[in-house]
Amino acid sequence: MGFFSTLLGIIGFGFGTSFGLLVGFFLFIYSKPKPVKEPITRSLYELDNDALLDILPDIPFWVKCPDYERVDWLNKFVADMWPYLDKAICAQIKCITEPMFAEYVGKFRIEAIEYDNLSLGTIPPEIHGLKVSESNEKQLVLEPAVRWAGNPNIVLALKLFSFRITVQLVDLQIFMAPRITLKPLVPTFPCFATVAVSLLEKPDVDFGMNILGGDIMAIPGLYQFVQKTIKRQVASLYIWPQTLEIPILDPATVAVKKPVGILHVNVVRAQKLLKKDLLGKSDPYVKLNLTGESLPSKKTTIKKRNLNPEWNEKFKLIVKDPGSQVLQLQVFDWDKVGNHDWLGMQFVPLKHLTPYETKEFKLDLLKHTYSQDPRDTKQRGKIVVELTYAPFREDSIKLDGTQDGYGRKESGFNRRYSETEVYSGAGLLSVLVQGAEDVEGERHSNPYAMVFFRGETKKTKMIKRTRDPLWSEEFHFMLEEPPLNEKIHIEVMSKRTGFGFRSKEHLGNVDINLTDVVHNGRINQKYHLIGSKNGVVHVAMKWTTE
Repeated sequence: MGFFSTLLGIIGFGFGTSFGLLVGFFLFIYSKPKPVKEPITRSLYELDNDALLDILPDIPFWVKCPDYERVDWLNKFVADMWPYLDKAICAQIKCITEPMFAEYVGKFRIEAIEYDNLSLGTIPPEIHGLKVSESNEKQLVLEPAVRWAGNPNIVLALKLFSFRITVQLVDLQIFMAPRITLKPLVPTFPCFATVAVSLLEKPDVDFGMNILGGDIMAIPGLYQFVQKTIKRQVASLYIWPQTLEIPILDPATVAVKKPVGILHVNVVRAQKLLKKDLLGKSDPYVKLNLTGESLPSKKTTIKKRNLNPEWNEKFKLIVKDPGSQVLQLQVFDWDKVGNHDWLGMQFVPLKHLTPYETKEFKLDLLKHTYSQDPRDTKQRGKIVVELTYAPFREDSIKLDGTQDGYGRKESGFNRRYSETEVYSGAGLLSVLVQGAEDVEGERHSNPYAMVFFRGETKKTKMIKRTRDPLWSEEFHFMLEEPPLNEKIHIEVMSKRTGFGFRSKEHLGNVDINLTDVVHNGRINQKYHLIGSKNGVVHVAMKWTTE
């Protein structure tokens, strides 16, 4: 009986999963529901007690709960699609259950388990209400209330002791409240990468089971036992926060890697470099960058007429994937006219570094990446670098709210620090410009945002002909010290797409104080744009330290 109850749980949740995926997909495509004719109603005082008790369980969620919306349009769509959904869901049920049945073959004298018939019938489920939850994260959360009193035709055949026994599932009724999360939202159709499905509460499942023509659910105590078993099986797998995740898009096509740490690079020296100048000297400098990044390379100073230069210059690089990224070092001979001469190169994979441990590398310079080339016999000298990888701390400093200092819990003790002691050291300021609302120019509305901080300027893409642009672009600023008592300036501009005078137009600006970002670790707010009547800009910022 255990695998029968498991099968029923999978059938019910398999339907909910597939149906949830369909709901999420078409909510992105269809517009608001069309008006429908109101049903003929009767006043409640005209009904007796029995009639009231009969209708109470069937009152839809959009009546009982104001935050649930009526979705008659979606029910109409499901009804038209039901013959095709039936086949798709049944194929999924077979795919999930047949490997489970195979585990029972050979046990308990069971010779085979197979479907004689598998159909969900002609009656589609109904959505009695749909709740959409807002979130600051890049995801959409849907909570439909699904009820299904169907007429499925599910017949399972067991070969036991050379006898063939058929088990038929009849009068199946399911009520479930799934939570469907579409995440993350990405600019690639269908605009979400994964569907995560979970149940907010144990589902209500009612059914009959005919074996050899008799309903065994009529046996005293058996019905309650099966009901309890199904709920326990489903709850152990899918009750929130446990989820079933269904990938929609290839993660490689939508993954946006976030910074996870800082690579400290100390370019110490080089030795016995090649002579490139006419007087038997070179003017060397080093360019360094991490693979997988489109940021400009860092450069050391130029050491004039020196084949054994000493730099001892330190740099900080943003690390997004220490398992795959590689530090690239390139040495050039500076020339006043023409291209700079190539002296050599080397690579250091970050996977060779231990977090927080400084490691010195003495590397032979190569002509190119293929170090085993037999033609590359010329000695190009050496370069010496010191590397330290410092991952960002996940735990943020907790403030105690006192006036004369700040508190931080460390190793079980509540120590007290001054602001200077706590907020010091290098870090990364991440600025995510999510979008704007109600921005409109007098001549054109093609908005883009510009971020100004410490002499650097970052710019989002331009979105044409809209008052509510969504940019979702993130910029990073590597800082030696926390930006206490500093402000970041953001301007929303519009640019004419063709030729003409007054091609640019100012739509509003805002100055955001960064002290709260340092104190709290992150902020996510909408700010009113100065110079705009109703315009706001949505910005999320994060301060991460080593």
